[in-house]
Parts: sequence; structure tokens; C-alpha cells
Amino acid sequence: MAFFISKATISTFINSLLLAFIICSSSDFGLLQRVTSLGINYGQVGNNLPTPEKVIALLTSLKINRTRIYDTNPQVLTAFANSGIDLIVTVENEMLSTMIDPQQALNWVLTNIKPYFPSTRITGIAVGNEIFTTNDMNLIANVVPAMVSIHGALVQLGLDSFIKVSTANSLAVLENSYPPSAGSFKGEMVGIMSQFLQFLYSTKAPFWINAYPYFAYKDDPNKVSLNYVLFNPNPGMDDPFTKLHYDNMMYAQVDAVIFAIARMGFNGIEVRVSETGWPSKGDVNEIGATIENAAVYNNNLLKRQLRNEGTPLRPNQRLEVYLFALFNEDMKPGPTSERNYGLYQPDLTMTYNVGLSTLSTTSASVTLTSASQVIKH
Repeated sequence: MAFFISKATISTFINSLLLAFIICSSSDFGLLQRVTSLGINYGQVGNNLPTPEKVIALLTSLKINRTRIYDTNPQVLTAFANSGIDLIVTVENEMLSTMIDPQQALNWVLTNIKPYFPSTRITGIAVGNEIFTTNDMNLIANVVPAMVSIHGALVQLGLDSFIKVSTANSLAVLENSYPPSAGSFKGEMVGIMSQFLQFLYSTKAPFWINAYPYFAYKDDPNKVSLNYVLFNPNPGMDDPFTKLHYDNMMYAQVDAVIFAIARMGFNGIEVRVSETGWPSKGDVNEIGATIENAAVYNNNLLKRQLRNEGTPLRPNQRLEVYLFALFNEDMKPGPTSERNYGLYQPDLTMTYNVGLSTLSTTSASVTLTSASQVIKH
């Protein structure tokens, strides 16, 4: 794989400036909120899922106080009132062409946000999901205008300081991700990314990335270290330019995004992981999709969360992560893995236990049960 940094000396000089720029601003994140930065995605593409009330009881028992849904289901929004759980909601992709109209965006906020807030602690609005990596140019062009309109509606209603507007991105927005210091966006996305990043910067909203080391391993299991992608002990890798050491792929992916953002002339934008997970079952060609690997990945990730860790590039900024997903969803299309990311079955039994029941939001000294002891076959 060719390194971006191996090009002309001017490239090295630019990288030096980027690194200095990023490191100097990293200290801004040293005094973040002290609550847990762990959330979980609550997908609902199933015909046998528990009621929202039961979901709240489950999340409360697990001491999870952040979740994300993929719509604005009024039953969910109503049920989550006074639950103490922060909620990110989603504007579905097909609605974006309507949301570019400021009046339609205002009507949407008046219907789907204002009646529930603040009893339901809506903290974010995702405008679509993984749109920039679709082939629909009209849809892509609508993302930022829709975000601007929705943010404008929040401003008009005095809600903009409580609710941030962004969109969740696939890692495929990157042209380069290895080594992390070579992180850059695809050339054809530079124009739209510039607009998007300017919006995030001006509104102090986060950049959300869906980071799945599983896909990297599945696509090339002979070259990608399983221990590296599972957060298991391994030699890791050193970025040859920054000299930063990476002992897992997810942190390297996040830092690649941070570098890509800086290359676009922006810095200080927080990068959060809106989705990450590992399937417990897959088709025969889905290498690594096993219940054992899923348990190890999520267990090790939870341990990292309890350490208040940041990435090597931003060690003082605790990385906010949303696990995917709460439940196995039997109606999701695609390969078998798509229906088997859940930590729980729809009947509320564990697919496997990663120790979530021992999590505490007030102490980072909790010991998680070893994944090798709690896997349920």
C-alpha cells in the first residue's frame, strides 16, 4: 500500500504543519464532560422487537444513557420522556429533498422534535445516513442544505444550543486511511466535504463516522491481523510520520478521519464513532463473523471506554462511541451478518454477554467479565 507521506518533500512539510496544528488544539478537549461516552444504536428493522418501554428498562439496567435511532418514531420519542437517556434521531434519506425548504424543515422540527423536548433528551439530529458514499448525486447535494435548514429551524425555536445537527458517514468517504497521517477524503468529495465541514465548524457539531474494522478483516483476512482489529494484545503499528503507536484499527481509522478533516483546512472538529460493532453470524464468505469474535470485540471496546481513552492523536479527548446494535433485526436486507449485530435477541435474552450489566457511569474501575467466560452458544 503506497504511503501518502512518501511523496515529495513539500508533502512532508504540509504533514508537519497539519500535525502541529492538530496537536496544539488537542488540549482544548481535556476537560470534557465526565459522564460515560458509550452509547448504543437502537435499530427497529424487525417484526418481533420489544416495546420501547422494555427497551428503556433494558438500557437503564445496563446503565447506558445514550442511544441513537434511525427515524423519529413517535412511540419511541414519547416512551423516552423522563428516562434520562440522551437520544440522537434521524431524518430518513428519502426526506432530504423536502428538508432543503426552510419552511418544511421548520414544520418537521415543530412536529418531530419540539413536542418531545426537553422531556425526551434529544441531543442530536442525523440528517440521513451514509449519504456521501451513495451514487445518488441529487441526494448528496441535498445533505448540507437540509442540515442548514434544520439548524435554522432549531435556532428559530431556541433549541440549537441543545441539539446538534450532523450526518453519519461511512469510512468509504476516505481515499486514504493508512497510515492515519495519510488520511484524506476522496477527490470527488472535496467540494461537498468543504461545505459539510464548514457547517460543522460553524455550529460546533461533531463529525460522525461509522467505523467497522470487521469489514477490513473480512475483505483481507490473510493480511489484516485479527488481534489488531479485535483490540486484543498485538504488536500494533507505528505511523511512520507521526511516530504514534496504534494497537487497534478503530483508533487508527478515527485518527485518519481527523487528519482528513485537517487537510481540508479545518481542525478542532470532534470525531465521534456513530456505529461500530461485529456480527455474531454471517454467510460462508463472511470471514470472521462469529459469536466468539463479536464477544471479544465488544468486550474489549467496553474496557477501553471504561479507561476514558482517547485516540493516540487526541489522547485527552475521550472518544464517544455508539455500539451497533442493541438487537438482532430480522427484517434487515443484505447478507446474514446484517441481521446479527445485536447484543440482544428480540426476546431480551443475550446473544452473548460482554459485561454490560457491570458497567457503571460513576466509576472506571469496574471489572468486565472475560468474554471467554460469558459467550453463550
